[in-house]
Amino acid sequence: MDINKKRTPKREETQMIPQPVKGLNGLVRVDTTWGIIQPLTVRKDVRTVDEIEVNEFLEKGLPIIDARTPDFYAVSTIPGAKNIPHNEIIERMGELNRDQPAIFFCNGPQCPQSPDAIRNLLEAGYPPDKMLYYRGGMHDWITMGLPVVENKK
Repeated sequence: MDINKKRTPKREETQMIPQPVKGLNGLVRVDTTWGIIQPLTVRKDVRTVDEIEVNEFLEKGLPIIDARTPDFYAVSTIPGAKNIPHNEIIERMGELNRDQPAIFFCNGPQCPQSPDAIRNLLEAGYPPDKMLYYRGGMHDWITMGLPVVENKK
């Protein structure tokens, strides 16, 4: 049986990004009902990374690509991340440096946006060794208590 059929039924109004519980520092509210669980790897030649590697990229000033749509990016993102939405990735491929690896992420393990961006880039001939997949995305980043920034203008 498909693992997604075993999940709690989707709520009418979903919350895709964990939200702080007001007045309780370090506690977040998580909605377990949205999305479809994504595989751990996008493709065997695209490496999946964890929070430690994302942090190392950030400290080195290497590119972190937020593949979510701008409405999610505006609410919060990983500090230093650049927004190239999954549905614009091919048109904006020139903004990526083929000589330098980049980490791609989205809302988390049940979000298809960064896997979609990676697959589209692979189909367009982008080198798989220059893309890393952070499957945990915003979900895991926030639930691990790591910093986020707002991009509202």
